[in-house]
Amino acid sequence: MTTMTVKAPAIGSFFKARELGIVLALVALVGYTAIGNPRFLSGQSIRDILLNTAILAVMAAGQAVVVITRNIDLSVGSVLGLSAFAVATMMSANPDLPMIVALLAGLAVGAVCGLLNGVLVRYGRVPALVVTLGTLYIYRGLAYSWAGGSQVNADELPRHFLSFANDSLLGIPWLVLIAIVVVGGVSLMMRNYRVGRELYAMGSSPPAAELAGIKVARNLLGAFLLSGALAGLAGVLFAARFGTVDAAAGTGYELNVVAAVVVGGVAVFGGSGSVWGAGLGALLLTVIGSALAVLDINQFWQQAIVGALIVLAIGADRLVAVRLARSLRKRDSHV
Repeated sequence: MTTMTVKAPAIGSFFKARELGIVLALVALVGYTAIGNPRFLSGQSIRDILLNTAILAVMAAGQAVVVITRNIDLSVGSVLGLSAFAVATMMSANPDLPMIVALLAGLAVGAVCGLLNGVLVRYGRVPALVVTLGTLYIYRGLAYSWAGGSQVNADELPRHFLSFANDSLLGIPWLVLIAIVVVGGVSLMMRNYRVGRELYAMGSSPPAAELAGIKVARNLLGAFLLSGALAGLAGVLFAARFGTVDAAAGTGYELNVVAAVVVGGVAVFGGSGSVWGAGLGALLLTVIGSALAVLDINQFWQQAIVGALIVLAIGADRLVAVRLARSLRKRDSHV
């Protein structure tokens, strides 16, 4: 009991500090960019940043749960693309379908892909990195095979589907509201419900979780299913936001999603971090990309900066883990 009491505050305070650091970095970046180009704070610019963040944040919420269990899902970009093309094709062929059907269809496509990932990881006894790297190409191949080189254009989609990305409730775009609900809901599950505590325990020590009677198989399948479903939902938001959809939609998104989660304070070694932090990480990465474009800086630097942030985040995680282990050894030696 003493070990748990020492460990939780140390890790908890560290990640609260990490999230505060992201907020301060956002303030500094926005301030610097606005000084260089005041148009960065225009209403349209802020709206575009929030809409782009919404898609990434929805995916990051699911990815955070998977990473907390000491796994990873590299297939989310391909799941987004497959879902976006499937839903766009469905809506173009059936323009009278309501938006809720499109959202449910995207969730279903993603859930099937995520469940397959979970089954292969759990029962195939194959590392998640290998499984999801393979399904990344499988899902992308399915999308290319289905599309056959064609694409769904915005003029083929119903007006209510395309307007969803621009419609708002009380001045807040629907995409942003969905992202807030998703990130807040998943965060609430992880913090306040038993399944969340079990997922953290699985990431902290998988063997100990098994011995404690935690249903590891069920929880692992649930984590991957959630990640896939949210990637599928993001595919619907992507299609509504950009209109034109082809088989290449979502290419490269998986790296941005992983970066958002890691930069947001979710430890790649599992067992620590928060979903809200992953959402803040998504916002930071989106603002970085927009700021570089506004300041007319080569987009290569965006990739370099994101890579540097990932390395720093992993290094910080490792440093805290080493310091914590050292302090526990010292304490045990005095007992």
